[in-house]
Amino acid sequence: MSKKKQAELSEEKDWKRIDNAVVGSERFIEKYQKQLLIGIGAVVVVVCGFLGYNHFIVKPKTEEAQVAIYKGQQYFGAGQDSLAVFGDGNGYVGFESIMDEYSSTKPGKLAKLYAGVCYANMGQYEKALDYLKGYSGSDEIVSYLVNGAIGDCLDNSGKTEEAISYYIKAAKGVDNESQSPILYKKAGLIYRDLGQYDKAIEVFTTVKNRYMKNTQAFMEADKYIEEATILKNKK
Repeated sequence: MSKKKQAELSEEKDWKRIDNAVVGSERFIEKYQKQLLIGIGAVVVVVCGFLGYNHFIVKPKTEEAQVAIYKGQQYFGAGQDSLAVFGDGNGYVGFESIMDEYSSTKPGKLAKLYAGVCYANMGQYEKALDYLKGYSGSDEIVSYLVNGAIGDCLDNSGKTEEAISYYIKAAKGVDNESQSPILYKKAGLIYRDLGQYDKAIEVFTTVKNRYMKNTQAFMEADKYIEEATILKNKK
């Protein structure tokens, strides 16, 4: 048999396989048409439901929560923590109520953070820790700074060693000239007070090397490194 004839027979077989595959697909669609349509319909329902939920429920709820939290933010800014948390009895319901009623919205989650900081300001550190550790916002910088607030609560409630990791995590996370040196300093001073001078030197060296543009932080770091070195040599 000639090569040309073999090629023609091979091509014919290929076309038969394609035809069979097409016919098989058509039969499959005919057989399972109802199930396929139900599946497609289910996806459409889910997508439409999600879009509808966001548009008709989440969006209005978020706008409502933003209005509700506004007065509390003013009280918070003025240092009136009790009014901010519990409400003023004159239309503003307080962060506690807002975080419960609007828990699924961004303002509702923010109210939880505000409440935690307010409780810390009022010296109720355990209550503050419950709220701060339970905060779950999408803003990374805010989340890192929450670790700093948790560190303050732990430090002020006598859990100083536990506070260190939160301060360092916050300092590394925000990584900027203004806030990071403050957070590292808090960790460094705890190490110094615990007599862990090598750790203190390490932390303040980080400040000195990474944030040298902050002149005050740079000079303070230098001072604390010298102090920790002297105390270490006295041991």
